[in-house]
Amino acid sequence: MEISKEKKQFIDTFLEEPLLARLATADRSGQPHVIPVWYGWDGESMWVSSYSNTRKVSDLEENPKIAIVIDIAGEKIDTKAVILEGQAELVKEPPEFLRKQIIWIYKRYLGEEGVLDKDPQEWITDPHNMLIKLTPEKVIT
Repeated sequence: MEISKEKKQFIDTFLEEPLLARLATADRSGQPHVIPVWYGWDGESMWVSSYSNTRKVSDLEENPKIAIVIDIAGEKIDTKAVILEGQAELVKEPPEFLRKQIIWIYKRYLGEEGVLDKDPQEWITDPHNMLIKLTPEKVIT
């Protein structure tokens, strides 16, 4: 996927913000499912923490096509959005990598101190916690 330097800079800067993303999957029959998620963007791929027993993961196991939108509604033409589309990869190991990526995502939303609280610590160590990785095939801004 080829994008201009200006568009890449907008995408990277916009996705640095800890905004909610909406992740869309579809099951085998084509029934859509959209859910708000926390994410991390590394400049090439979108990373989403999830649990292996969720609908989004079961959808992706059947149909790996995915779309993610992150947007801010502004006044008139001030709305900003990035839409990413492609094939998701479910990442379940190695454990050290999962832990590092999941902590990185949680810190974006909870901060350095917040990630140390009981709930996020339990999420981080939950054996069902895994990652959804999207290296987009199509990007719309």
